[in-house]
Amino acid sequence: MNDGLDRDLLDAAGRLPTGPSPDALRRLAERAQREGVLDVAYAQVDSPLGPLTVAATDRGLLRVAYPEHTLDSVLEVLSREISPRVLEAPERLDPVRRELDEYFKGDLRRFETSIDWSLTGDGFFRKVLRATSSIGYGKVLTYGEVAAKAGSAKAVRATGNGLGSNPMPVVVPCHRVVRSGGGLGGYTGGIERKEFLLALERG
Repeated sequence: MNDGLDRDLLDAAGRLPTGPSPDALRRLAERAQREGVLDVAYAQVDSPLGPLTVAATDRGLLRVAYPEHTLDSVLEVLSREISPRVLEAPERLDPVRRELDEYFKGDLRRFETSIDWSLTGDGFFRKVLRATSSIGYGKVLTYGEVAAKAGSAKAVRATGNGLGSNPMPVVVPCHRVVRSGGGLGGYTGGIERKEFLLALERG
């Protein structure tokens, strides 16, 4: 962030004992966007699964984090792996927030938001997540089926490990991947959340 934006933020924070107001943060985010110094925007979204941290770049959604991933830890990874120019900018995330709200109400069957795959590398892990993103609402595939769709039918364990590191749960629906014997398997957000999401989609 440039010196002018730093001064604006410090000035806003200095006038308010609780930190900058939402309006001040919005103005900072807008200015950062205009000046090309906002690479990653983030916001928090209430959900039945707890507050979610969502982050996006100009290319699309980058991160959806469950509450056990603290905001500080999420921002640290984004700053290290993507760019240090990260700023809270809820308005930038409004389309994603609306889609998540509609999904949890049972009114959305397919997320239309663009995806930025930057946190997924460029190898088998990304292929697994892309294959997972194509699983339809209310449908499930086994880990073996996803491995095959990703191009390596025998890499079932690697597929499971990759899904456990999915940086965009819910939107990239790793909850729709189950064991071949009928068990649910693991889930990055815990088995109770997986059960909730599958039940939601069954209606």
